[in-house]
Amino acid sequence: MALLHFVGRDASDEIEAYHDEAALTLLRKFIVGTVELDEHGLWHPFVPPVMAGWIRRDGEWVNEAAASRLQGILPASKPTAADLTPAESELSLKTQAKHAVAYRALHERLVDAGLYKTPYFTGYGPEVLRFIILGAASIYAYCQDWTNSSAFFLGLLWHQVVFTVHDLGHMGVTHEWAIDRLLGHLPSQDFVGGLSIVMPNHLSHDPDIEHLPIFAVSPKFFHNLWSTYHRRFMTFDTFAKMVLSIQHKIFYIVLAFGRFNLYQLVGCILKRLRGGKWAWRLETLGLIGFWCWFGAVLYGCGSWYKAVMYVLVSHITTSPLHVQLVLSHWSMSTDDLGPAESFAHRQLRTTSDVICHPYLEFLHGGLHRQVTHHLFPRLPRHNLGKASKLVKEYVQDQGLTYAEFGFREGNKDVVGVLKGVADQVRIMRTVASGEAREAVDRKIAESEKEASLKLDRKEQKN
Repeated sequence: MALLHFVGRDASDEIEAYHDEAALTLLRKFIVGTVELDEHGLWHPFVPPVMAGWIRRDGEWVNEAAASRLQGILPASKPTAADLTPAESELSLKTQAKHAVAYRALHERLVDAGLYKTPYFTGYGPEVLRFIILGAASIYAYCQDWTNSSAFFLGLLWHQVVFTVHDLGHMGVTHEWAIDRLLGHLPSQDFVGGLSIVMPNHLSHDPDIEHLPIFAVSPKFFHNLWSTYHRRFMTFDTFAKMVLSIQHKIFYIVLAFGRFNLYQLVGCILKRLRGGKWAWRLETLGLIGFWCWFGAVLYGCGSWYKAVMYVLVSHITTSPLHVQLVLSHWSMSTDDLGPAESFAHRQLRTTSDVICHPYLEFLHGGLHRQVTHHLFPRLPRHNLGKASKLVKEYVQDQGLTYAEFGFREGNKDVVGVLKGVADQVRIMRTVASGEAREAVDRKIAESEKEASLKLDRKEQKN
């Protein structure tokens, strides 16, 4: 799916950022040709067909968005030049190419500085110690029948383990795809349950901000946008209007139950899972193992009340993670600047860091340095601090912006964005209600007038 969003575009930086040298070497074996650049050595991008709603199905072009709207009744067609020609952009291809060249040079600096070497002892050593302490505390409390305390420590364990699983998903630990994939399956399903994106904050292409009917970070969601990830329209219906009008008030309540959303995401991932049958089987086995284990834990609580409380406490304890995940994006730009935008420019425009004290960084699991992580997703998490200093030098040299704010300020900004959208929804509902009342009043007045005329005619006849 990610590749489809770069058909007709230069995806060099995206490909190199997300793949190791072994994958790039393999990829080069499948080169079938080269593209022709202009006199300045620049590629003029097209709009990828999928971003215009088009996909290939059984060898034929199909516009999924139009087919969905017309309930599958669609005449044979194909993308036109107008579909694939980008709109006028405020961005300069030369400037974006300059950013890209400098970004590649920055990547070489990180490699030369040894920042792709994983600090196993100093980085993951303390984390493994935390895992052991939290796991032991949860087991001890459970054996003492302190079920709420046990659930709390288990929630903290989940909260910490998921950061390592995230690293493994990005090949940021051993840097070997098969090993990181195998290690990632075990804790992610047996004890955690569980995408990094190349199109951050794009309303139609980034699933991490597509949460209708619960949340909307932009009024553009009012227009029933088509999601190329979910492959359906995000309907702005009556229920969505009702919920979105109070979204800033229920923000923390919903995120308190964010872990439950991970369970349905696992089902979605299983449908899309790639990497051979072994990966799907291991993922499924992990799910079965998790629910057998967790089910036994709940059964051992002794009563349904304790079991319910165990689920709630353990799951709500992980809620700071879900707040953390949205802080770095939901208050940032959601504009579409077109296919000419470079990878580095897009990441810096749509992502921000959360400033915190060094002693509290373990609570954020490295995700507070989201800018550097998005620019170099395979970089070991424990080296993001050193890398971010080099990124800031790059940003200053290129005249770009490096966004960062405190945890409290970030929460305030996100809630402010949600409130701004909620206010617009309420205004729309008020206007619609007023127009409806006016229409009803007009209808009543017309009916009364018509009845009065009929009465006058009867009186004239008499």
